[in-house]
Amino acid sequence: MGRLAGKVALITGGAGGCGLAASQLFAAEGAKVAILDLPSSDGVNVAERIEAAGGSACFIATDVSDGAQVQAAVAQVEGLWGAITVLMNHAGTIHVGPFLETTEHDWDRLMAINVKSMYLVTRAVLPGMLAAGGGSVICTSSISGVVGTPMEVLYCTSKGACHMFARAIAVEFRERNIRSNAICPGFIGTAHGRRELDLLREHGTHISDDMLHSMQGRLCDPDEVAKAALFLASDESSFVNGTHLFVDNGYTAA
Repeated sequence: MGRLAGKVALITGGAGGCGLAASQLFAAEGAKVAILDLPSSDGVNVAERIEAAGGSACFIATDVSDGAQVQAAVAQVEGLWGAITVLMNHAGTIHVGPFLETTEHDWDRLMAINVKSMYLVTRAVLPGMLAAGGGSVICTSSISGVVGTPMEVLYCTSKGACHMFARAIAVEFRERNIRSNAICPGFIGTAHGRRELDLLREHGTHISDDMLHSMQGRLCDPDEVAKAALFLASDESSFVNGTHLFVDNGYTAA
């Protein structure tokens, strides 16, 4: 019996990076895993690999910033497996560049993917989760939710919103057995994380390997984020609600 046996987990952005690591780990721990990601993602292959390894997974191509697509995807998962009892709002992207050069389109795109998607997916999932007696919501935030970074004003703002979304959901639904927490990685050794570092350097933000080492020792591994998310998803964190779990090796503590 795994730590998530009997649970149905939905992971947005679950086909790549830390989302992929969480999809694989949650399935290995006994959850039925629904992966929501873009049609261009590797979602089909990810679900097939999980199934081949003995797990249960499905992929539903979804733009999670589109309300109609989200409602249809959640209904499909519930029709297949029943109520979703673990939700990981992981889908997200970055924008790096001088603030005064950003556009309204940049703002709208980032907020739609990083913030609006959490609202849409959580709103669609919660009725079934409540009817099932409760569950766990995990929102992937970042150290950028509390630490400002030059060239990332829009991104930092979106992650600050993620922080408060997770906390406010926790407060509103605590008495109905819903736990909601944010997980906050530091710089991660994924394609997404390395692209962020490259873009910051291109725009003149000095982040050398030595500086990264002094800030957090090394790049975070996606599996380390997934394992922290597993704790929040499992019943082992039954009294953890409204927290921000930093997976940053002391970056934000210094």
